[in-house]
Amino acid sequence: MARSMRKVRIGSVVGTAREKTAVVEMVWKQRHRLYRKQMRRVARFQVHDPENRCQLGDLVRIEETRPISKTKHWRLMEIIQSRQVADVAPMELESDAVIVTPESDAVEDTPADVVDDPSSADPAAGDSPEETPTGDTGDDAPETAVDTPTNEADDDAPEAGDETSTDDTSGDEASDEAPAEDAVADETSAVASDESTADQETQQEEDETSKQDVEVSEAQEDEDGQR
Repeated sequence: MARSMRKVRIGSVVGTAREKTAVVEMVWKQRHRLYRKQMRRVARFQVHDPENRCQLGDLVRIEETRPISKTKHWRLMEIIQSRQVADVAPMELESDAVIVTPESDAVEDTPADVVDDPSSADPAAGDSPEETPTGDTGDDAPETAVDTPTNEADDDAPEAGDETSTDDTSGDEASDEAPAEDAVADETSAVASDESTADQETQQEEDETSKQDVEVSEAQEDEDGQR
């Protein structure tokens, strides 16, 4: 096939994992012939890259060639645009910056003060026993001893009064209960008398009804004898 008739495509590199091989992806849009809708079409080509010049994101031009392997029928012609990498400038340190040392190092470097005169530290320890108060404890003891008997007497007085009041209330309750019991006895006797009179009346009624029944039976027997 003449070189002028070979196909040429432009796409972006999406894979460089294999040796001397790059995967180039070409994207274009095509209108559907029935629904007239724009469709996104994608085609991928296995490209022969003998020098491994391609990197991910590069825009390249490829050309159709003889079969180099089972899947490679394209070769790299040129790299149109390389992958854009953001330029990051190194951070510049100021020459006038002051380095601050931590306080712990400064404390460790300074030697501790040594006390040569032991008499200067002793007075603080010797003054401690003199400052303790001793006169307050003796004044409080007699007050507590005097207060205790008065409090006990005051507590006992209301108890005696309470006992007398309870005795009075018990006597009143007994006097109130006596008339109540009499009233209950009267009510029970009245109920019993009413019941006895009611029983007598019912007995009389039964006797009358029995007499009437006997008379009726005799009258029927007489009628039957006459027939």
